[in-house]
Amino acid sequence: MADFPSHDLNTAPEGSKPLLEKSQAAFGRLPGLHKVMAESPQHLEAYQVLHHLFLQTEFDNDEKTVVWQTINVENECHYCVPAHTGIAKMMKVSDEITEALRNETPLPSPKLEALRTFTLQVMNQRGNVTDAQLQAFFDAGYSHRAVLDVILGLAQKTMSNYVNHMAQTPVDEVMRPFLWERKVSEPA
Repeated sequence: MADFPSHDLNTAPEGSKPLLEKSQAAFGRLPGLHKVMAESPQHLEAYQVLHHLFLQTEFDNDEKTVVWQTINVENECHYCVPAHTGIAKMMKVSDEITEALRNETPLPSPKLEALRTFTLQVMNQRGNVTDAQLQAFFDAGYSHRAVLDVILGLAQKTMSNYVNHMAQTPVDEVMRPFLWERKVSEPA
């Protein structure tokens, strides 16, 4: 595997330094993911913009977490699942929701389960969802805007999940209590 650079404010390309300063201010530290993304100022900026825009969607914190963690778990992102577990705690998302997402067990409400199902359909079918799948999402109480916002979340998480796979980004120390591995089902 390629040894990806992990930058700080001293080693980052000039275009990435103000972006890392923004990350430092937002998180009180430099997340490992941002340090790796800093190799490309355009990539880091795009990621930060997508993150900011996704936070502004009409999804509440539970729903944002469902979209993010559904994608992280499906992509088996060793970095993002723990990171978003910590983020969910900061966003006051219940442990019940977090554990259901991490363990791929039923969510506490049919509406959240419909969001997870639809997010997986969009992701795994590369956007080629059926009319029946769209209708089920609408019937659960979601709108056309929510469809587009799921795609926005998918764009953001694709960037981070893929970078973490290739760079093998070490999990930040603050997120290590939330380490995760996909549970393998026992044969019957």
